[in-house]
Amino acid sequence: MKHQAALLVILLAAWPLAASAQQANLTPKQIHGRQIVTQNCNVCHLPQEYGSTKTYGPPLNKAAANGDDKLMKEVIQSGLVKMPGWKYTLKDSDIDDVIAYVRTIPAP
Repeated sequence: MKHQAALLVILLAAWPLAASAQQANLTPKQIHGRQIVTQNCNVCHLPQEYGSTKTYGPPLNKAAANGDDKLMKEVIQSGLVKMPGWKYTLKDSDIDDVIAYVRTIPAP
């Protein structure tokens, strides 16, 4: 029992280090893109129920928009049938940051 508790303490202590290491691999542009994705995109492009894989919109990863940055930028700016366009809300540089971050997310 003591070994299990010690292991749990070590794992919990290491958790922030793993998160900061992942963040350390991102450029400032990608970190800014992640912030925008978290604020604006997660509600439709990430599962909203624990254990679910269902999303309202397509999942965001490096294969999104067939890996075409120009197409992704156009979709983000103008939107699609169920997705609003963001050209009046986000600057071009913000959209470029979002794309830079999304390209770091591995495809399933």
